[in-house]
Amino acid sequence: MGVYILDSNSFIQAHRASYPLDVVFSFWNKVKQLANEGKIISIDKVKNELYDKNDALEEWCKANLPEDFFKDSSQVMSTYGQVSAWAVSKRNHYMQNALNEFLDADEADAFIVAYALADPANRVVVTQEVSAPHGKNKVKIPDACNALNVQFVNVMDMFRQLGETF
Repeated sequence: MGVYILDSNSFIQAHRASYPLDVVFSFWNKVKQLANEGKIISIDKVKNELYDKNDALEEWCKANLPEDFFKDSSQVMSTYGQVSAWAVSKRNHYMQNALNEFLDADEADAFIVAYALADPANRVVVTQEVSAPHGKNKVKIPDACNALNVQFVNVMDMFRQLGETF
């Protein structure tokens, strides 16, 4: 297996709900370890989403993630075009606001899918989103991944695939 690309919600939900930074140190130590080993990465758009709240999660990321953890998403513009074309092709299904949000240049979702699509044999998207193919209000990352043959998992399945426990 190659590398796992973490979505913003992989961090945010862990911090806010399941694994608070001040309680579940082992989770965050494992994230730091995997990041330092290059097994998990993310993209610059996720960094922007995580670094806009001036909170404990932002501080933790700045202090614990390697400098090269957040990759440059401008390197995958050709596959971003494929993701965009797929989304636009679904305009009769999704509400316009859902498509606008998914394709917003400041939003990470489409770029994460594009980053994985650039090397699908070696990149897996990690998201806490759940497929909702009949939903019209939001383009879910798993639905884009399914349509474009991109692998995706949730955080716990990523740990299982990596054989990690903590």
